[in-house]
Amino acid sequence: MAEAGFERRKKGKRPVLAICYDFDKTLSPNDMQAQGYIQSVGYKVEEFWDELGREARDNEMDSNLAYMYKMVREAEGNFVFTKRALQEYGSRVKLFEGVETWFDRIRAYGEAHGVVVEHYIISSGLKEMIEGTSIAKRGVFERIYANSFYFNERGVAVWPAQVVNYTNKTQFLFRIEKGILDINDAGVNDYIPQEQMRVPFRNMVYIGDSDTDIPCMKLVNIYGGHSIGVYDPATMDKTKVHRMMQDGRIRYFAPADYREGTELDALLKAIIEKTAAYELLEDKHVQDRAEMMQSAESY
Repeated sequence: MAEAGFERRKKGKRPVLAICYDFDKTLSPNDMQAQGYIQSVGYKVEEFWDELGREARDNEMDSNLAYMYKMVREAEGNFVFTKRALQEYGSRVKLFEGVETWFDRIRAYGEAHGVVVEHYIISSGLKEMIEGTSIAKRGVFERIYANSFYFNERGVAVWPAQVVNYTNKTQFLFRIEKGILDINDAGVNDYIPQEQMRVPFRNMVYIGDSDTDIPCMKLVNIYGGHSIGVYDPATMDKTKVHRMMQDGRIRYFAPADYREGTELDALLKAIIEKTAAYELLEDKHVQDRAEMMQSAESY
């Protein structure tokens, strides 16, 4: 444990592959708010988002803060806006096929190849709703980095606690890289030699579907990791992933079908196999370099 009680994870003997996911339209076919909440406050989905967009522009608001404020405001007179209520809405969120078993299967495949697979959420959705999903309740995620509320002593949301937008999503990749996962741990700014990074960027996968994922995708790409664009297998609309590929944002794309034997399944397994092979070579390089340095000091 580190200073102030923050957990800091160190590099171990086995390589770690961190798979980072957006949530809406990556693990779920639709925005989480559109799967029960918006309807419960008397809006049609498009009407809600259109009105939200106007309010954000008119007031020069961050779009995430705008939707969080609107959710609290529209709940008035309909239900008490508590963490429990949000988790209940989250429990109704539909997931893409195969998602329920995906995390354990991919972790087991990594284990069989000597690779520790960890799953992370980095989303502009709501943490409390994600926590209500069946997968989060099973504890499949190491961390859920997403927008969240501060709740008063009665459990009612009164203020934003965390806001995750386009560009500040990238801070969580650096936290994962260094094993400094707590959002309040300033140690993320500490210098750590590259060979001591717990999860070097080459061992990161970022899976997303849209423009909000681009900064993370670009960062992972630049440093040798694996960025994957996914699209809805029901519509087979590849417009966004083709654009992201054209712009150099992603290395691969596949349908958001997480069942065993699918294109996405095969892709992740290939990445695990590559990670296992590459890290053997990297360990050999580090050992040889250390021996050379020790020998040079004796001259």
